[in-house]
Amino acid sequence: MRFTLKDYQADAVGEILTNLRRARTYYRLEKDLTSFSLSATTGAGKTVMAAAVIEALFFGNDDFDFEPDTGAVVLWFSDDPALNEQSRTRLQQASSELGSRLVPIQTSFNLPKFEPRTVYFLNTQKLSKTSRLVRGHSEVYDGQDELFGPRSDRMQNSIWDTITNTVQDEEITLYLILDEAHRGMGATKAARAERKTIIHRLISGHGDVPPIPIVWGVSATVERFEEAMRGVTGRTSLPAVQVDSAKVQASGLLKDDIVLDIPAETGTFDTVLLKRATKKLLEATKSWQVYAAEQNDAEPVVPLMVVQVPNNSTVEDLREAIDTIRSEWPDLPVDAVANVFGEHKDLLAGQWPVPYIAPERVQERTAIRVLFAKDAISTGWDCPRAEVLMSFRPANDKVHITQLLGRMVRSPLARRIPTDDRLNSVDCLLPKFDRKTATEVASILMKGATGKGDDDESGAGGGKGRRVLFDPQDMKPVEEGFKAVWEKFLSLPSETLPKKGAKPVKRLTALAQALSDDALLPDAGGKAHESLHLLLDGRSVQYAEKVQKAVGDVMRVKGQTVKGRMGGVISYQTFSETADARVIRDAFRAAGRVFSADLARTYAEYLAGPDGEDDDLRDAHVKIAALSLVPDISEDLDREAEKLAKQWFSAYRVNIKMLTDDRQQVYNELLAMSTEPQRIFLAMPKVRQEDTKVRDAAGNESPLPTRTDHLLLSEDGTFPVDLNDWEHEVLNAEMKRPGAKVWYRNPPRSNASSLAISYKDGTGAWKSLRPDFLFFSDVNGEIKASIVDPHSHHLSDAIYKLRGLAHYAEMYGDDFLRIEAVSKIGGSLRVLDLKQERVRNAVLAATDAKALYEGESADDY
Repeated sequence: MRFTLKDYQADAVGEILTNLRRARTYYRLEKDLTSFSLSATTGAGKTVMAAAVIEALFFGNDDFDFEPDTGAVVLWFSDDPALNEQSRTRLQQASSELGSRLVPIQTSFNLPKFEPRTVYFLNTQKLSKTSRLVRGHSEVYDGQDELFGPRSDRMQNSIWDTITNTVQDEEITLYLILDEAHRGMGATKAARAERKTIIHRLISGHGDVPPIPIVWGVSATVERFEEAMRGVTGRTSLPAVQVDSAKVQASGLLKDDIVLDIPAETGTFDTVLLKRATKKLLEATKSWQVYAAEQNDAEPVVPLMVVQVPNNSTVEDLREAIDTIRSEWPDLPVDAVANVFGEHKDLLAGQWPVPYIAPERVQERTAIRVLFAKDAISTGWDCPRAEVLMSFRPANDKVHITQLLGRMVRSPLARRIPTDDRLNSVDCLLPKFDRKTATEVASILMKGATGKGDDDESGAGGGKGRRVLFDPQDMKPVEEGFKAVWEKFLSLPSETLPKKGAKPVKRLTALAQALSDDALLPDAGGKAHESLHLLLDGRSVQYAEKVQKAVGDVMRVKGQTVKGRMGGVISYQTFSETADARVIRDAFRAAGRVFSADLARTYAEYLAGPDGEDDDLRDAHVKIAALSLVPDISEDLDREAEKLAKQWFSAYRVNIKMLTDDRQQVYNELLAMSTEPQRIFLAMPKVRQEDTKVRDAAGNESPLPTRTDHLLLSEDGTFPVDLNDWEHEVLNAEMKRPGAKVWYRNPPRSNASSLAISYKDGTGAWKSLRPDFLFFSDVNGEIKASIVDPHSHHLSDAIYKLRGLAHYAEMYGDDFLRIEAVSKIGGSLRVLDLKQERVRNAVLAATDAKALYEGESADDY
């Protein structure tokens, strides 16, 4: 793989491979047919996950302990040839192994069987009755013989013949991937009639064509697919794989904010809002250019505006829209406008050409700055540089709006831009919507795709961390007179979210590669492995007796012979044979899973020496396999790798801070590749967007109260405050304390400027707590920081968050003046002072948060 999988992607890949392992076992042993689905929101990286899965399927994967299926063939199927080509391109970009094994099926395709370890791309049109691929195929359907046209003399096999021959070959396993599997597979009466359609023929078989053994549906929404599969007889459903949309949002792959602009009163505002949209496009262009210059990037993101028009729009409507856009942007190039209408036609709107462009090509054609669309653009397409949506669709088109926004939420650089909310947002202007309808759209967008319910049809992703803003203002840091406060802020410890199954040696190797790439530590990889080689040398001596016994285990294959005699007498005899080259090779490969394949390889070369013969290398493989069987050695190796990585992170911390944002993110991700929370430092926010009004479910709005004592302020010197009554009470009390200087509303989402504390929830999974408030005080001329976190005790996560806060206070208490948790019991506020050891001990021993606040561990606030 060319990409490092995000944590949630690796989890999903592991679950998919578990399903595939079971599926191929069921099929090989009993010819059982199986199906399952992957549900992941738009932007989650479904194709990247698929690339990792297919690589493992073809070649195996030690990290997932997955053996290859040497007879695997993947048939990738979708409704759209353009979508297939986009998927094929992305698989090529993601995989270093697949390359020439990604084969589009053309109309001239004529193989009798599919080739193993190959992905074939097929679409609905290629299997229609008029397609050359199906000519000569005959079947009885509904009691009538159906012939799909005469076979060409040059076509010895129809595609159905190829599928049949492939399935019937005992050495081959055929896997079907249904891309965007929910399309055409609903549970309506019309959908049930689709039993006769192409997709159902692939799944269920027809005539003499057998069903494809293993079916994997991939989509943002697969509920309909799963429903349809439940109606298919003789096929076992394996567990669905669902990616948590909140984890996708936290990863930075999706934009954080959607800003909705709607008229404050009734009237016609098309022209006004289109001009406003154009201004937003120009502002985004400038912001990306400034950011690129800061990062020394020669190619800034080129943002795009999508103008969504009704289906009955005329070229005159387009001309008026372009004239309005050009009134705000006179220098708009003539070739900067295009359309993605379903008619697939080049248009002339007055004097302005509006050529058609295939949706999947818009991202790469950066000359296009304004794109006209009608209905929601085809499922599966997305355009990360689309940052402004101007929609002339009427208010009853909520689904169309959310579907199109679902195409626009992917982050242009596949990462969150730290410290500037504007570059992590998309603007949506809705002149035809009232506030009530727009509020409903906001609700849909913030819920995100969960795999359940009608709202998921949007595909817009989101979940926890996504914000929908109606009237945001930019908040910027107050710097004059606050230098010491910002220095304290930047020194505060934040924590990474630990990674499940993190491997210290692999992490150290990746860190060494990064340090070498950035010229911070030349030959860091060699230095890392040299250190680990020396440790293994020492442990070989220290645990010599255990190692020698393990060598014997590697070199001898033990088994048992069972003998049965007439009369029911059974005897057992053990046997022992010397391991052959294949057994030793497998044992060495297993050692690579313990030590990392890279370290096992370099240590073998080190042991064999530069002039080593085959026998020397074989002996080295045996020794390494034996070392991996001694738990004490692998544990010591992990500790040494963790120790060295920690030293390097500390030694090069300042150098890393001076790198570009994308390189800093590489190190942040490496830092997080640990089974325990790791300390990181906060970044100073440059621009934060905050809403200035609050809206009820009916769309009625009222201004938020503001304060002037926040660390970030708008141009008018205020910060909007959206808090409940007792949070206001806490804020007022804190700012009245002696020495109180300023406060900071900690963002409740993944952000480089948000202080995070790791904790384990009730299932043992790691999550992040982001306390509400940071307060800064002047204590005898020194700036001190305090955490005060109001959190309702009745919430299900209350006790787990308190435990996380207690662990954090134990580790980093000296960095703070106070670390306190507050809750309201009856009519009174109660506080837990987590800098006190007795309080921390009580929190760690407790099972009920309310009892803690009511007991002697808490005080009146």
